[in-house]
Amino acid sequence: MKTIRHNVSAIITALGGREAVQALLDVGPSAISNYHTRGAFPHRATGPLLAALQARGYQVDPDSLAILTGDNGIAATVQKTVLLIVGGGIAAYKALEVARRLQDHDIRVIGMMTKGAQQFITPLSLAALTEEKTYTDLFSLTDEAEMGHIQLARMADLVLVVPATANLMARVAHGMADDLASTVMLATEAPIMMAPAMNPVMWGNPATQHNRDILASRGIQFIGPAAGDTACGEFGSGRMSDPMDIVAAVLDQMAKTETTPLKGKHAIVTSGPTYEPIDAVRFIANRSSGKQGHAIAEALATAGASVTLISGPVALDDPAGVKMVRVETAAQMLAACNASLPADIAVFAAAVADWRVRDPQNEKIKKPKDASAAPALDLVENPDILAQISTHENRPAIVVGFAAETNDLIDNANDKLRRKGCDWIIANHITSDGAPNVFGSDNNAAHFITASHIESWPEMAKSALAEKLVGKLTEALTNGSH
Repeated sequence: MKTIRHNVSAIITALGGREAVQALLDVGPSAISNYHTRGAFPHRATGPLLAALQARGYQVDPDSLAILTGDNGIAATVQKTVLLIVGGGIAAYKALEVARRLQDHDIRVIGMMTKGAQQFITPLSLAALTEEKTYTDLFSLTDEAEMGHIQLARMADLVLVVPATANLMARVAHGMADDLASTVMLATEAPIMMAPAMNPVMWGNPATQHNRDILASRGIQFIGPAAGDTACGEFGSGRMSDPMDIVAAVLDQMAKTETTPLKGKHAIVTSGPTYEPIDAVRFIANRSSGKQGHAIAEALATAGASVTLISGPVALDDPAGVKMVRVETAAQMLAACNASLPADIAVFAAAVADWRVRDPQNEKIKKPKDASAAPALDLVENPDILAQISTHENRPAIVVGFAAETNDLIDNANDKLRRKGCDWIIANHITSDGAPNVFGSDNNAAHFITASHIESWPEMAKSALAEKLVGKLTEALTNGSH
């Protein structure tokens, strides 16, 4: 038998993903990231890992934990490819260290440089380290004949921009394709990660932050920047993250996407409240922090789905790897849902206001001097988003609704399931002894309800409930039973 080179990512993949290895070794996510960075597990983990790999049918070298391949038919781990785009900043020299350290983890690195980057390091330096041709010119006759920009975009498992300059971020954010780097980033379907590096004032400029938000809303992930001394002699946020931190983030992302049961699936998730205006300063809304909806969106993205998160006003960071659509009213949320179809999954976790004011005022309604003459509000019913998507001609394969109730939880949830035409309902009590205990909380307890059965899920972190729901979605789509 031939022993192939292995790495931490290979072992994690063979054992079913990060969470499986965390449970096996009784460690947290940060420990797994540390193992990635070092390229090795601690000695105490060797026994449990060896036993677990053997239990899954792998033939493993007991000393090195290398997974063996041969006549037994077990396939070798496929080498991953990172397309490393070097931007034009003084931190470009650190990209060489990133390239070398990625190769330590058996990752193929293909280099690409902007014209600005070539003012700081040479293509020959990057090519020598990666043992691959470094690409620089969109209109190179030989490059386009040998490996065109579309092929470069398609072959990468991940695109990494080191450093990401303010100029490069702006061009990608606004869809420009005026050089090889920006063209490839528009043409790729692979995850994109950026490690920004620039003057602290440039990083804090509203234009740069706006571009950063645009890119993040499209699923581009950011590594840093860090705070510290910058090359221009100023101190602040804008210093590029340490190369080893960048490598750890890349390895973490690759570990997340190695086991992606929902890859190729599109999911729509709604989250947060809606705000229905009364006048220029007042509105009708439901209590909702958006924590559960955002957790579901993040769990779906981690499982490999392409996720569109449609959120009302919340005070939460955008989940990594999702497309964000921000709305305020129920009508806007429905329009965003329709625009996001077709989809395979739709999870409606938002707390949508049931009514709106028929004619909201553009100016503040003044309080009348006569307290008995309070203004009357003419309310009309909002569109029923769950019901409309459940009966849409482009209906997703699985539609999940949420039912937050204060009493008769199961009866009300079953009634909602029938009336709305959805597949599943996640039902939970929102009060305990009369006090709200779900909205804004980090935990949730719920009932998983379908037309044929009910499961009671005990109180757990909302992130854990999200993962449990995603497990159900994965199972249903895989087996074709929902």
